[in-house]
Amino acid sequence: MKAAVYHGIEDIRIEEVEKPVCGEREILIKVSYCAICGTDVRIFFHGHKKVNPPAIIGHEITGIIEEIGKKVDYPEIKVGDRVTVVTSIGCGKCKMCLKGYYNLCPDTKAIGYYYQGGYAEYLLIPEISIQQKGIVKLPDNLSLSEGALIEPLSCCINGQSYLNIEEGDTVVIYGGGPIGLMHANLAKSSGADKVIVVDPDYERLEKFGKQFEGLILWDGKKVNVKEEINKITDGYGADVVITACPAKQAQMEGIEILGSKGRISLFGGLPKDNSIIQIDANLIHYKELSVFGAYASNKKDYIKAAELISEGKIEAKKFISEIIPLEKIKEGINMIKNGEVLKVVVEINPD
Repeated sequence: MKAAVYHGIEDIRIEEVEKPVCGEREILIKVSYCAICGTDVRIFFHGHKKVNPPAIIGHEITGIIEEIGKKVDYPEIKVGDRVTVVTSIGCGKCKMCLKGYYNLCPDTKAIGYYYQGGYAEYLLIPEISIQQKGIVKLPDNLSLSEGALIEPLSCCINGQSYLNIEEGDTVVIYGGGPIGLMHANLAKSSGADKVIVVDPDYERLEKFGKQFEGLILWDGKKVNVKEEINKITDGYGADVVITACPAKQAQMEGIEILGSKGRISLFGGLPKDNSIIQIDANLIHYKELSVFGAYASNKKDYIKAAELISEGKIEAKKFISEIIPLEKIKEGINMIKNGEVLKVVVEINPD
């Protein structure tokens, strides 16, 4: 089969590799589309401790069930089903796995990292993923290309599950990339009154953010966020802040602009060698603030994401800037790195 094989930093090659053989406890998927994630870009340019080259990465996947092993116990799916695949795979035995939080397993092994990913014509789903029911059928009205956005949206859903966004809330999102704009649209769908997206790359933010009605877009280089939030909230502060970027300043300022009973999601991780921030703990104490983390997602979040896209509450087509063939994956990675696009979807076996 044809695959994009990652051989190391800035080295990904289109090659003919052996097609996976479906074992009796495995499932084989014919991959249709795989969107390029920001993590894929970071792997390409910087590597990743859980990716050992040569490897096939990619985890924002849709495809069609090609073969089901004869000893697979998964009556909910059949050959020919259009599906997406849950990225996180837990050990199945630890405290977190027993609660269904496979994303928080200390020994999590993910599709597109430890296991082969979606930048190939076929994808083998391992037995442990099947045991965890890690396949989600697509709604009939959801295209395979749009379905490739289920995974990133599921991560946003997981992040917002802690925040209880409701009607009348003022929500501030730091970061105007695809994840930030997904968070913004998700907050609007939850009833937020004002949804503000802040990004120093205002040219990109305006280009892509103006596609979505009702969002307030601020230039992070020009707007004094603290002052403006106080103005539009009569001094109260934001109800919710989401930091959808790897920026210490956003995390620190995000806590400072929250009003009483405010909630913040530190959604974007920081570099491991520079992850300590300074905060005023009294703000958390006296305002009764809640500080949350968010990492990856689980099957229930995929199901919710598929519903929101199929119902038109999240307009997936507006996020897809380019659909490219597998042979142009390097170009797609560079387009994302350069901020030229919002999402790039790689077409492998088109519907």
